[in-house]
Amino acid sequence: MGVVRSSICTIMFLLAASVMGARAEDFYRGKTVSIIVGSTPGGSFDLISRAMSRYIGQHIPGKPNIVVQNMPGAGSMTALGYIDSIAVADGTVFGTFLPGIITQSILTPEKIRANMSNLAWVGVVSADFSRVCYGYGPYGVTSMQELIALKPERPFIMGTTGTGASNYINGMSLREVFSAPIKIIMGFPGSSEMRLAIERGELDGDCGGLASIPRSWIDGNKAHLFVRFAERRIAGMPESAVYIGDLIKNAEDRQYLDLLYAGDKLGRPYVAPKKTPAAQLALLRAAFNATTKDPGFAAEMEKVQEAIYPVTGEEAEAMIADMKKIKPEILERARKIYN
Repeated sequence: MGVVRSSICTIMFLLAASVMGARAEDFYRGKTVSIIVGSTPGGSFDLISRAMSRYIGQHIPGKPNIVVQNMPGAGSMTALGYIDSIAVADGTVFGTFLPGIITQSILTPEKIRANMSNLAWVGVVSADFSRVCYGYGPYGVTSMQELIALKPERPFIMGTTGTGASNYINGMSLREVFSAPIKIIMGFPGSSEMRLAIERGELDGDCGGLASIPRSWIDGNKAHLFVRFAERRIAGMPESAVYIGDLIKNAEDRQYLDLLYAGDKLGRPYVAPKKTPAAQLALLRAAFNATTKDPGFAAEMEKVQEAIYPVTGEEAEAMIADMKKIKPEILERARKIYN
């Protein structure tokens, strides 16, 4: 009798799964799914999204048409606001935004009117494991010990586009946690102007992604990478770039840095409206995860020199929840950097 009952349950489960699969395929068949990109065409977020648009549809039941829609403005807040409150929440819209908003939404919610918990996280293409700081030139800083030993009257001079820029946060965190004598000059138009200033000797180095450092500088021993901000040491990262976490001596400093670099851990985020039905969200997440493993997508990402270090939607939501638990005094300490 037990065997018969078990067989009946198995048959009913298979029938239910078949019906659910048919409904999912019916929902997406003939539809168009929009990927909203919170930046202008041609940038890394746009290139990643366009590569994704060519593969993710093959992993969604019903194989819907996928289109990319650029929605730049207000540092990605225009796109994020659209996804959060305007876009139809039926599983046909999801998108990406600049991850600096994530930390800012926790520290300065009055300026960044976005609650990361009010979004349905689809997944993250690549956690950013590549951020480093480096000294430049034959007499440039080559280690954290050398950096900390600099005299206040002759500090390590960096440039930045403004407060909130990633290299500004990197430099300020080293100054705050390790009392490193770092001076940051504001107002550079962009990274190319900073690189020219480094070559002229006006700046002592910089912090940034490994791919942003000219390869000739690394191969020619001109750029000395001395610290990295992710525990994982990716391919091409020299051993001289020690993990900042190994240098931290107390739990509060660790929480402080974890908060500042939360955006790096969610480096290429994709979200959908919070009210997206659970069934459609599950399909989008499954398709997203499959796309990050798709050889075709991987090949396109390699062409544009973008790494794939995926984070699932469920993992991303858990990380956002953890950010909400950080002590008020840590939040206040980090808030000073942004102000």
